[in-house]
Amino acid sequence: MMIPHHEQAIEMSDIALDPNTGASAAVIALATQIKGAQDPEISQMKNLLTTWGMPMEMGSMDHSSMMDGMLSLEDMDSLGQLKGAEFDKAWAKGMIAHHEGAIAMANDVLANGKNSEILALANAVVSGQSTEIEILKPLAG
Repeated sequence: MMIPHHEQAIEMSDIALDPNTGASAAVIALATQIKGAQDPEISQMKNLLTTWGMPMEMGSMDHSSMMDGMLSLEDMDSLGQLKGAEFDKAWAKGMIAHHEGAIAMANDVLANGKNSEILALANAVVSGQSTEIEILKPLAG
C-alpha cells in the first residue's frame, strides 16, 4: 500500500515543480528532496514484491479513501489549479497530511513487521518524513 502512497507524493512534487504553479524556492527544494527520497523507495518496494512473487498493483481505483493522508482526485485537481503563495500553503498542508499517513503506515510495519529490509525502510520513512513535516509546518501557515 505504500507504493501508491509514495507515487502520489511524487505526483504532488511534480505539480510543485511545474513552473506554472509559481511555487516558492522552499517548496521547490522540498519537492525535489521528496522525489529524490521516494523514487528509490518505490523501486525498493517493487523489487521486494517481485522477489516475493507478490502482485505489483492494487488495481486502478482511487486509493485516497483507503489510506491516511492521501488526497482525493478532486483535491489533486484543485491543488494543480492554485498559484504562488496560495499553492505553497495548500501543498504544504497536503504534504503534511500525506506524510503523517505514511508515518502511521510505517509505524504499523514497525510494530508488526518481521522482514529486516522492510523494517529498515519503515524506519527511513518515519525519520525522513518526520523531518520534512517540521520543514513543511511554517510553509503551511
